[in-house]
Amino acid sequence: MEKAIIGRKVGMTQIFDENGKVVPVTVIEAGPCVVVQKKTAEKDGYDAVQLGFRDVKESRLTKPEAGHLKKAGVSLKKYLKEFRLSDTSALNVGDEVKADVFAEGDRVDVTGISKGKGYSGVIKRHNAARGAMSHGGGPIHRHAGSMSANSDPSRVFKGKIGAGQLGNEQVTVQNLDVVKVDASVNLIAVRGAIPGPRGGIVYLKNTVKNVKNG
Repeated sequence: MEKAIIGRKVGMTQIFDENGKVVPVTVIEAGPCVVVQKKTAEKDGYDAVQLGFRDVKESRLTKPEAGHLKKAGVSLKKYLKEFRLSDTSALNVGDEVKADVFAEGDRVDVTGISKGKGYSGVIKRHNAARGAMSHGGGPIHRHAGSMSANSDPSRVFKGKIGAGQLGNEQVTVQNLDVVKVDASVNLIAVRGAIPGPRGGIVYLKNTVKNVKNG
């Protein structure tokens, strides 16, 4: 069964496995979330549930947002996210989804917004090589270099690397191991790093990878 939840990145730490090896993990405050809306293949053309996360004052929401949540009869939530699931029969509007929806040994894909690093040059943004640092290199040591081709095609192709906004975009890290689940405090520890700063909102879902056990 496919599973999903909204969470908040707490930070990174390390734990020890049964063999005494250090495992770097990211701790995620996962839920509790509430089912705000349910979509079915018969009515909407696909199966999905919309989850809400973290309570919020009504004054912090627009009237349409507050009305949507009041119609569902649930407490007002700050973050909403729709997850397409193959089977939503076990979930209904008002149901609570907690961290124990996942278990140790599960594999998940984690989606978040990466840290924004502002306007960056080609060396930091695209790992471009710099020019020679000798005399005569001029003030262009870290510039992109020649961009164009010859008289044919007489233009710069789209997609050419250049300076610009770095980070602050949606990133998904796939196939991370769930190392530990503590349902009493709604925490999930996944192996490795995930996108975003501490306190950033992330979405966990079963991995789309074809994982073969054994």
